[in-house]
Amino acid sequence: MRKKLTLGFTLIEIIIAVFILGILAGTTVSLIMDSSDTEHLTKVNQDIRIIKSALNEYKLDKFNYPTTEEGLKKLVPKYIKHVPKDPWGNIYLYLSPGERGAVDIFTYGADAKKGGEDINTDLGNWDVD
Repeated sequence: MRKKLTLGFTLIEIIIAVFILGILAGTTVSLIMDSSDTEHLTKVNQDIRIIKSALNEYKLDKFNYPTTEEGLKKLVPKYIKHVPKDPWGNIYLYLSPGERGAVDIFTYGADAKKGGEDINTDLGNWDVD
């Protein structure tokens, strides 16, 4: 009596493989999303440091910061080449005098609205190391 040789996969093996691929895909998407959020936060921190440095140079020359009305555009081109935009394409907001310090440099996050959580949270120079 000869045994018949079967090639292929059983239904159980296919279900297990699809299940494992689903878990891997979900984990990968989650890691990519977290990485993107981290990159946005890093860019905000770098931009705010650059703007703050330009503001400090301006203050050394003029003995005060630009007013809120003058804004960050007062720094261009002598102290900064251009004022960067936040990672979501919005302009950074500026208050002088600030509510949290001598000046406030901030963004409202991805939704461009005050308040929010996660990627929509407000970030400012008070958050920068």
